[in-house]
Amino acid sequence: MDTNKNTYTVIYTIVMVAIVATILALVSMGLKNKQQTNIKVEKQMNILGCAGLAKDAKTVKDRNTYVQDEFKKYITEALVVNSDGEVLKSETENLDVSDAFKVSTADQFDIIRKMEGIQNEAEKEKLAKEIQLPVFVCQTPEGEKNYILSGYGAGLWGPIWTYIAVKENGKIAGALFDHASETPGLGGEIVTDKFRSQFENKAVLSDGEIIPITVVKGGAANAENNEINAISGATITSTAVQTMITNWMNLYKPYLKKIVNGNTPVVEEAVAEAEETIKTE
Repeated sequence: MDTNKNTYTVIYTIVMVAIVATILALVSMGLKNKQQTNIKVEKQMNILGCAGLAKDAKTVKDRNTYVQDEFKKYITEALVVNSDGEVLKSETENLDVSDAFKVSTADQFDIIRKMEGIQNEAEKEKLAKEIQLPVFVCQTPEGEKNYILSGYGAGLWGPIWTYIAVKENGKIAGALFDHASETPGLGGEIVTDKFRSQFENKAVLSDGEIIPITVVKGGAANAENNEINAISGATITSTAVQTMITNWMNLYKPYLKKIVNGNTPVVEEAVAEAEETIKTE
C-alpha cells in the first residue's frame, strides 16, 4: 500500500484507535475490582472516621486491609430505617455488602428535594415513606455504643455529605464531612479536624426534639448554646452543613427517640416488604 495516500493514513488511524481502545478497555476491566474495593474501603473509612476510629489508616502499609479489619471489629450492625423510625432491615454479618451499606444518600436527597416542591401533604408523606436511612451501630474501644447516621446536601459549588456518630444520650460523638467541589482553603475546610471537632458533644436530640446546631460568624459561637464557628470566608458552605444536619436529623428523629429512650428498635413486620424497595448505589 502506498503510504503517501490518504487511504493509508485513514486506515492506519482507525487501526491505531482500535488498538488503543482495546488496551484501555482491558486495563479498565482489570482495574474494575480494585476500583470497587477502593470505593468500598473509602466508605468504610468515613464511617469509622466519624467515630474517631481507624486513626492509623494513613500510616499503615496495607491501608485497605487495615480499614476492612477495623470495620469488622467495631461496626457490629447495619440497619435501614424509614422516616417513621421503623427498622426495615437489620444485619450483623458481611456489613460491607449489607443493604444499609448500599443505600445511596444522594438518591435519598433527590427524594427530599422532590418533597420540597410538593404542596399536597398526603403526597409529601407518601414520598417520605420511600426514604431509606442507613444506620451503622458502632461498639467503641471504650465499650460505648454509637449510632452512625448519614447525610447529604448541597454546598456552594456542589454536593456535600456527612457521617455523624450519635451517642445513646442524643449527643454527637464525632462527625465527618466531605465535598465534591467546595473551594480549597474556604468551603473545602469542612473536612478539617478544626471544623469537625466543634460538633463533638453537641446535642442533636433533647426532650424528644431535634436541637439545631447553629453556625455563627466571626468566631463568636457559644458551645453551650449548640453553636459552632463558621469557616472564615465560607459562610455559605458552613450554613449548608447546618442545613444538611438539621434536615437529616429530622428524618432520623423517630429512630433517635427510640434510641435515647432505651427502646432498642427491631425489624418491623408491618414494613418488611419495604426491603425490596431499598435503593442501592
